[in-house]
Amino acid sequence: MNPIQCKPQAQPHFSVFAADRLLASGDLRSVAQAARASLKTTPEATLLFFDDHSGEVLDIDLRGSMTDVERRLAARFGAGALHAEPPDVEALVEAPAEAPAPPSRGRPRLGVVAREVTLLPRHWDWLNAQPGSASVVLRRLVDEARHTHAERDRRRQSQKAAYLFMSTLAGNRPNYEEAIRALFAGDRQRLLELMSGWPEDIRNHADRLAAPAFGSTLSIDPS
Repeated sequence: MNPIQCKPQAQPHFSVFAADRLLASGDLRSVAQAARASLKTTPEATLLFFDDHSGEVLDIDLRGSMTDVERRLAARFGAGALHAEPPDVEALVEAPAEAPAPPSRGRPRLGVVAREVTLLPRHWDWLNAQPGSASVVLRRLVDEARHTHAERDRRRQSQKAAYLFMSTLAGNRPNYEEAIRALFAGDRQRLLELMSGWPEDIRNHADRLAAPAFGSTLSIDPS
């Protein structure tokens, strides 16, 4: 049986499984609607909701009307998590530009947050020798580090998400431990071989979550 199809998007944020079958992936509203529809036909089913970015299991309360469900989801995750609609480009183009605000006196408002930073004397000596204030230099260093390690961090987060998902739905399946080792070794071919005996939806979803860890972005067609 094919899962209920949600509105397409580049990377679904959430997914819901019934045992080893993927019901839906998409925004929270679409996933919740698919789950409620499934429970109408199989009310005894145990559903598992996943945050696809983290791989963590979510506790979603489906009681009441869909409006009740959406209200609880918006309060917990924010209204943006309920929708995956692209912006209205035409409206953005046709909308009149707002007049720029007059410049204010004093230091510009950069949205910075003041916190205490504790450094060794040699660190302060180095900062004092750099052009600009210590705050400017520290912000630049942080931005450079974020840019330099962005790919590594993305790979690490992908491995973690796939690991948590696999631990939840495949922890007792054959070759699980070897598959986890292949995941963290960055060996996708080996991972696919070890997962070949797993249910298709679990195998495909784990592969999609792990895709950034292998330097790619996969689009899984669950049909």
